[in-house]
Amino acid sequence: MFVNTDLKYIWKNGSYEKWDESSVHILSHTVHYGTGVFEGVRAYKTDDGPAIFRLNEHTERLFSAAEKIGIKIPYSVEELNEVQKDIFIKNKLDEGYLRPIVFLGSESLGIRATELSVNVAVAAWEWPSYMSPEAKKNGISIIKSSYEQYSNPLHSGYKIIGTYINSTMALHEALAKGADEALLLDKNGYISEGSGENIFIVKDNKINTPKTDHCLNGITRQSVIKIAEDFGFEVTEKDITYEELVSSDEVFFTGTAVEITPISKVDEILIGSGSIGPITEKLQTTYGDIVSGKNNLYKNWLSLVSD
Repeated sequence: MFVNTDLKYIWKNGSYEKWDESSVHILSHTVHYGTGVFEGVRAYKTDDGPAIFRLNEHTERLFSAAEKIGIKIPYSVEELNEVQKDIFIKNKLDEGYLRPIVFLGSESLGIRATELSVNVAVAAWEWPSYMSPEAKKNGISIIKSSYEQYSNPLHSGYKIIGTYINSTMALHEALAKGADEALLLDKNGYISEGSGENIFIVKDNKINTPKTDHCLNGITRQSVIKIAEDFGFEVTEKDITYEELVSSDEVFFTGTAVEITPISKVDEILIGSGSIGPITEKLQTTYGDIVSGKNNLYKNWLSLVSD
């Protein structure tokens, strides 16, 4: 739930609007057809003040996604980086979540979207943790979804608004069945991802993760691969079968929201000890130190809000 919205602002098209007064026209092309892109970005409290995790990489992906669907963002990467820092200060946040979004205007309505205005907004709010401390320690349960992951290449690697209905339906299905999250397979029946998370498995001290043919090449995913390799672990991107997944020693999700969260059960099958495994815990602890500014080896991944 959003809190203290009467004291918050949203940046839109170059100016700040009061949170509760910000709006999008009902005939926006994006509302009807999903033509838009977004990012999910986290900022963390550090001893030097709030710092945004991998800000530039997130903003560059926003621009790449927009280009992929033919939208030209009327700002530069550098300008939107500054906006994301400024909105955090404007909303008086120590840590939280940032949502840059690009959407089309309401000058006309129809499939054709070639002469519509391009609108850009950035919101920021409190988001201490998507998963509870208990879930981060004991793990979550997931179930294999009946919804296949998109084979549309637009989905892989980009956060395009219209492609997320599949994730919503998969998550709702999982929640209705008593699980915490969904597990989606790709068109070939291999493991793809969660509804909004990348997935890793550990077997015999080796780490595997699905290839990015049919899953998002998440920025947290890329970060975890780098951290694991720096520890000396072998990390392989490959096709992973369901059977490999459920026979793993450890399984975990990664993502901006979930960070690094262990998976303890898949379709009621216990994974490993049924709690966080040693490799997952090592990566989770290190990641927490990095985002809170306690690990100088990766300090270039943090952008201080006030620098």
